[in-house]
Amino acid sequence: MSQQADYDVLVIGSGAAGLSLALELADHANIAVLSKAAIDAGNTQYAQGGISAVLGQDDTLESHIEDTLNAGAGLCDTTTVNFVVSQGPARIKWLIEQGVQFTQTADNTGQMNYHLTREGGHSRRRVIHAEDATGRAVITSLAAKTSAHPNIRIFERHIVIDLIIGKKFGLASRRCLGAYVFNIDTGEVTVFRARFVVLATGGAGNAYLHTSNPTVATGDGIAMAWRAGCYVANMEFIQFHPTCFYHVDDSNVFLISEAVRGEGGRLLLPNGEPFMHKFDHRAELAPRDIVARATDHEIKRLGCNYVFLDITHQPADFIISHFPNIYQRCLDLGYDMTYEPIPVVPAAHYTCGGIMTDLTGKTDVEGLYAIGEVAHTGLHGANRMASNSLLECVVFAHAASQDIFNQLKNIPFPPDLPDWDASRVTDSDEEVVVTHNWYELRRFMWDYVGIVRTTKRLQRAKNRIDLLQREINEYYSNFRISNNLIELRNLALVADLIVRSALLRKESRGLHYTLDYPQPAPISHDTILIPD
Repeated sequence: MSQQADYDVLVIGSGAAGLSLALELADHANIAVLSKAAIDAGNTQYAQGGISAVLGQDDTLESHIEDTLNAGAGLCDTTTVNFVVSQGPARIKWLIEQGVQFTQTADNTGQMNYHLTREGGHSRRRVIHAEDATGRAVITSLAAKTSAHPNIRIFERHIVIDLIIGKKFGLASRRCLGAYVFNIDTGEVTVFRARFVVLATGGAGNAYLHTSNPTVATGDGIAMAWRAGCYVANMEFIQFHPTCFYHVDDSNVFLISEAVRGEGGRLLLPNGEPFMHKFDHRAELAPRDIVARATDHEIKRLGCNYVFLDITHQPADFIISHFPNIYQRCLDLGYDMTYEPIPVVPAAHYTCGGIMTDLTGKTDVEGLYAIGEVAHTGLHGANRMASNSLLECVVFAHAASQDIFNQLKNIPFPPDLPDWDASRVTDSDEEVVVTHNWYELRRFMWDYVGIVRTTKRLQRAKNRIDLLQREINEYYSNFRISNNLIELRNLALVADLIVRSALLRKESRGLHYTLDYPQPAPISHDTILIPD
């Protein structure tokens, strides 16, 4: 028999979006927060650069909006962009109130001000940051606050198997009533009932062999929402970060913040020649899709494994004080970035599409919200502008929390729900099947659905995904579940959504570049997938 737990709000995911929403609602509701690993192990922890918001005297909301729309390559929703940008200053103030220690510097009079840096696509310095570890500063403060709040219960090492939708159990409503949750340590399944469910599970970088994301980024929220009946949009737009540290051991690959280029870092060929000026007049400060495609082009043209990022023209004290964590990581791996260039390659970084929501985070399923990277709000369009992602997290966490708060008194607890049925499955003695399929999926996604695509490559990927999904579903139906199997099942589904979306887009736009349709279509449109 399954265990049962009842909460007003079930938050699935413990990054900036999920914890912000939990904190905003905690004085008014009992909240459960589920985390697949430790509470601070998600993508937020690894966000280096900062959060974009109009904070400088020489900046305007109109400028931030224009930059975002330009980076989005004609696919941003202007209403969403206006909404998010206008909320930026207030949300930064809220984060400061939660204890986030952003970097400050003294001006000529000795007055301390928050330091603003600049990143690709931004025409102004508007990125507030905590040295080069902004995500860590944000998640540390939010985790401390949530852990201390009496109305918030945190469940680490718990992963959702599937959402529970009323209609599937004979109820008239399509409302989300909770979730079946797997305890990774004990193997037990708990039925979580909740009046509201919030997906804040992040992206799906691990659909690709090389990624800046932690291992927990397996597209779980997108997959479970699709199975629950939610629309998804623009899944073909996977952002590859242009500069991840290159190392022969993938476990040593890590993100080199865009702020390094914002502070003058230049990309160089192995012979020391700069190349970005050949691809865009903004050179290293061009949006990420352009920089990643240019870097990929040069690596393939020359047959090399990486290019170099050079910031040695800046004083050593400047580099160490602005990028202390990046400097130390490079030093540990044998590179001193104060006097030598460092090797970099593009890697899968951010999922620009996701579960379709409105401006309050609502999905197509009643009672189900999606916020943060898991959602498609229309903010990013065909290409996310640097540091708009953490802004989106806190803005939509606030919007969704307000919408849920306004309904709390009117929504009853769900009825009793069926236990998880594991009576017809057995223990597997072939766990190697899961490991093999995991690697195969990520390998062909990297080879066939990467920075530059063709229809033939996409069709090859689709054929392999279809075969893998049949094998995975058969395995899922016959053997006892595990954390690895749940993640593989989700990742294969998300890979399928990425490929299906990419095949539907008969043009090149933003992050989706195909040799078969190298020009953008005259009219832009979202790619919307609708579940059966």
